[in-house]
Amino acid sequence: MTAQDGAAGAASVIAFQGAPGAYSDLACRTAYPNMTTLPSASFEDAFAAVRDGQAQFGMIPIENSVAGRVADIHHLMPESGLHIVAEHFQRVRHHLLAPKGASLKSLKRVHSHVQALSQCRKVIREFGLTPMVHADTAGAAADVAAIGDPADAAIASSLAGEIYGLEAIKAGIEDADHNTTRFVVLAKEPTDPDPAAGPVVTSFVFRVRSVPAALYKALGGFATNGVNITKLESYIMDGAFTVAQFYADIEGHPDQRPVRLALEELGFFSREVKILGVYPASPFRRTPNGG
Repeated sequence: MTAQDGAAGAASVIAFQGAPGAYSDLACRTAYPNMTTLPSASFEDAFAAVRDGQAQFGMIPIENSVAGRVADIHHLMPESGLHIVAEHFQRVRHHLLAPKGASLKSLKRVHSHVQALSQCRKVIREFGLTPMVHADTAGAAADVAAIGDPADAAIASSLAGEIYGLEAIKAGIEDADHNTTRFVVLAKEPTDPDPAAGPVVTSFVFRVRSVPAALYKALGGFATNGVNITKLESYIMDGAFTVAQFYADIEGHPDQRPVRLALEELGFFSREVKILGVYPASPFRRTPNGG
């Protein structure tokens, strides 16, 4: 196979973290139904698959409406060398999956990722199940299929049930009916969407100078220029707990005058500003209550 053939093959591949059947796999298939999904053992491996040309895109979860932000992503993404080119909101519908012949009465243990277990507390408590923590939901489904014990079930996607031959004893078991995960799509090259064609999101990280009211002053430009900040989070970057980095999403394109002026003021009061991506806003944002 030539290098050109490899590049052509990568153009139809999207990488994700997790085992086949993970919710990230489901998000890939939903957003890009004509692409082949590539499982990766870690987020770093998914990033590397895109950087090394094994995949065109990476589908990475960054926050969930119930569980909050996904651990480590805000540390890893700025150093990945990749750019956010799109976003996708995936409704999470958890299924209680078990081997054929199992029933609610036969179940004693339920296996899944810690976040999925926490999102289904009511069902777990209702049926008196012992939660068993796994690295990911799809891996839990695979393990339950391998065990083959009617006392063991997994909380995972319907796709995982299909892949590993498990039956859905109960569907839609999540506590919150708004359970949704926001993903960002990463690529080697940035995009430059036309703001005239539709709403645009700009994502960036920054560190403010260590002076009183630095954050207040840094963000003041967004208020005075009428730029909406839709997400702002901080996280510690050093062991002394003295250096904080902020992740932000704003509405608008850096070429638009209000955004440009706001970013200029941010830069004046910051030690570093790094744009992670400029990309079209998902239609999900424009639906009532995001649903």
